[in-house]
Amino acid sequence: AYEKVLADVIARYHRLKGDKVFFLTGVDQHGQKVQQSAAKEGVSPAKFVKGITQKFVDLWGRLDVKYSGWAETTNERHKRVVQKILQRLFEQGQIYKDKQAGYYSVRQEQFLTDRERGSGGEFGPEWGQVEFREEENYYFKLGQYKDWLLGYLKEHSDCVTPSFRQTELINAVEKISSDLCISRPKSRLDWGIELPFDKDFVTYVWFDALTNYISFIDYEPAISTFNLQSSSFRDKWPALQIIGKDILIPAHGIYWLIMLKALDFPDETIPKFLVHGWWNLGGAKMSKSAGNIIDPFVLTDKYGAEALRYYLMTDIAMGQDADFSEERLVLRYNTNLANSLGNLLNRALSMAWKYRDGRIRKRSVEEWGEPLDLSEDAPLGIRIFDPAEAVPMETGSLNLGDLRNQFKDLVKSYHAMMANSEISAALYSVFALVTFCNQAVDKDAPWTIAKSKSEMAEKQLDAVFSYLMDALRIIAI
Repeated sequence: AYEKVLADVIARYHRLKGDKVFFLTGVDQHGQKVQQSAAKEGVSPAKFVKGITQKFVDLWGRLDVKYSGWAETTNERHKRVVQKILQRLFEQGQIYKDKQAGYYSVRQEQFLTDRERGSGGEFGPEWGQVEFREEENYYFKLGQYKDWLLGYLKEHSDCVTPSFRQTELINAVEKISSDLCISRPKSRLDWGIELPFDKDFVTYVWFDALTNYISFIDYEPAISTFNLQSSSFRDKWPALQIIGKDILIPAHGIYWLIMLKALDFPDETIPKFLVHGWWNLGGAKMSKSAGNIIDPFVLTDKYGAEALRYYLMTDIAMGQDADFSEERLVLRYNTNLANSLGNLLNRALSMAWKYRDGRIRKRSVEEWGEPLDLSEDAPLGIRIFDPAEAVPMETGSLNLGDLRNQFKDLVKSYHAMMANSEISAALYSVFALVTFCNQAVDKDAPWTIAKSKSEMAEKQLDAVFSYLMDALRIIAI
């Protein structure tokens, strides 16, 4: 849930800026784990994934995640794109057949090497069940791109955010010593996309799943030159890909980038990765097998989607892990949304109705001077009038000059944080303005201004309400 809400927040931000946004999400539906899970439930893999997929669709709807495209890897178009890519690479000599004997991770669905062993010679728990296998398969010449990928990552320090994840990726790339097995014999796995050049094999699940990023936005494998791809594809690529830390290495950071290079994607079209951490429970990663999971359906029923979305975005620093706490969810909701923002909204609207019948007088350039155009600093199109000279404030009244500066500082810090995908920090800057506005109202008491019937007091009150409404509008955005 966290990953999809994070992606949704970033997509909404860019839409508000006026950027063209295509937010693609979905589910990968093939692989040995799916086949085994379906067998345990006594249903076909197709029926199993249909049920699981519907649960995800229902959850994203419950969390108000507004995606542009939905990807399911059982989709026929996706299958065709995967097979065309495989055929192209096979004809180019980048895929070959060979026999391999070694230890195989059932969880990760890949063969392991001695590099994956711990200091004591064991395979770590991240690999799950490991068993010895000997079989013939097809291999993608991954190793020949090692030097290119190292060079690319060292020249493009912003490929992975946060930066320490890029360092981890570089270290992993330096250890590449073999090619990638990209097939599984149907004798043990038939739930997958069949190899176009050998009907006895299906595609390795990651080679299949990773391709969804381009198969659902109109990529055509038969066109080898990127600039000759359709505009509907080029307008959406390269992408920012938002993933968990557990699938950066090797899947996205190594397999996917090298796959794109092998397909003649220019370096300037290589995607970037935003890598998030995990939500833990009691210091341990949430896991169904361990029984320590939080049901987002229950939480949205109990607190509402907005409360859960807000908590997920504020209580974790980008790229780091955090411990989920229902108590902190309630605390943040009550403290920030209900008390702080709710209090400001209630007081501002109540006073506007009481002293101005709910009408905020239109500000004129003649009275207040030219507006402060913050469009360069604030792509959201925020424009704020400056009444500093036209409406002088009496001693003890609201300092609108300070409030104006708070607007400007908020806009700058907010966009700086969002540019770095530091959502939690961006929200903190927003609530700094909420706090300032509440303190200003407490200190200067606009109701006192309303007691004076002078023309200047009337203008001051108009300025106060206008600025408070602007503050609420900006905070809402």
